[in-house]
Amino acid sequence: MIGDIFAWLGNMENSKPLALILFFSAFVGIILYVYTGKRRKRLESYKDIPFMDDDELDPTRQKKQQVKKDESTNGK
Repeated sequence: MIGDIFAWLGNMENSKPLALILFFSAFVGIILYVYTGKRRKRLESYKDIPFMDDDELDPTRQKKQQVKKDESTNGK
C-alpha cells in the first residue's frame, strides 16, 4: 500500500499536480493568517516602517543617547 503511494509520487507526472495543490493551500493559508483576526492591525502597522525615523523604530536608542548625554554632563 505505502509502496504504491511512493511509486505514484515518484512518477513525475503525478508529483506536479500534488505540488501545485500543496503550494496553493500554503498560499491560501498565509493569506487567511494575514487578513483575519487580531493580527491584521499589527501587520497593517508594519506598512509604515520604511517611512519612520530611526528613533521611532528603536525606542531604546533615544534612552541610550540620553544616558550618554547625562554621563557627559555629570563628568564635567
